[in-house]
Amino acid sequence: MQTNTAPSITPIPGQYWQWRGHKIYYVRAGEKQPQRPPLLLVHGFGASTDHWRKNITGLCDDFEVFAIDLLGFGRSAKPKLQYGGDLWRDQLHDFITEVIGQKAVLAGNSLGGYACLCVAAQLPESAAGVVLLNSAGPFSETQATPEPEALQSQIQPPKQSSPLQKIFGDSVKWIFRQPLAQFLLFQYVRQGWVIRQTLEKVYLDKSAITNQLVEEIARPAYDAGALDVFVSVFSSPQGEKVDVLLKQLTCPLLMLWGEADPWMNARERSQKFRLYYPELTEHFLRAGHCPHDEVPNQVNPLLQEWVFSIAR
Repeated sequence: MQTNTAPSITPIPGQYWQWRGHKIYYVRAGEKQPQRPPLLLVHGFGASTDHWRKNITGLCDDFEVFAIDLLGFGRSAKPKLQYGGDLWRDQLHDFITEVIGQKAVLAGNSLGGYACLCVAAQLPESAAGVVLLNSAGPFSETQATPEPEALQSQIQPPKQSSPLQKIFGDSVKWIFRQPLAQFLLFQYVRQGWVIRQTLEKVYLDKSAITNQLVEEIARPAYDAGALDVFVSVFSSPQGEKVDVLLKQLTCPLLMLWGEADPWMNARERSQKFRLYYPELTEHFLRAGHCPHDEVPNQVNPLLQEWVFSIAR
């Protein structure tokens, strides 16, 4: 398999914040701007602040920019807890209150987008606006699956309607809730070649898949506690439904879609968001599941212009 050996981009060094007795890693760049809110960038499942390096450097001339590792990911602590939207919502809200010190625009990819939406909808005093990039999270009318979408495509049989296939599908889910199966699956999905294979599925521009990117995703998966986090994400109850959150939302919403995302039908999902929050702004980009990393030269200006417009 061909590997991309593009030169590494040195991430901006970060620091730690103590939250509920756990070390939380974050990066800060740029200066406070009196006329516009700071940005808080939140990664998706299995990623970290490293995944935003092209956006931090691209946006910090115009904004004070923060990126954070959610508890259980990246360089943050990985305690044995029940992980889910409520936990990460509280983490982000407390970070904005204690560290940033003013309302922020929250921008999140995938799972991070869902966490940002939870904050903006349920703790609106923290959010000046919210930006969702191929955001995860279930709508009420869809069949809920607690597994992260990155794994669904690898472990779930195709959605068929025959009783036999339904039983097979349920048995697969049951198997993957057994400790040995979870352990073996975790050993498999954290290997570099598997991570690269997954990225090849979800990035349209394969040249964006560098050795550095693969290493940055693999490294935290070998930390103590990483297996417990992985298992918890499988078994935790689902958080609030996206439609319920959108009905509570009062701040401006920008949606940036990588429309070549194989894990979600961007156009179809966009219609659901519009149904519950018609005043949103959105753009469709030629990219996969992680447009911020794949096409930062498009994402950064769109994000910048939108924040300028809501800050006027």
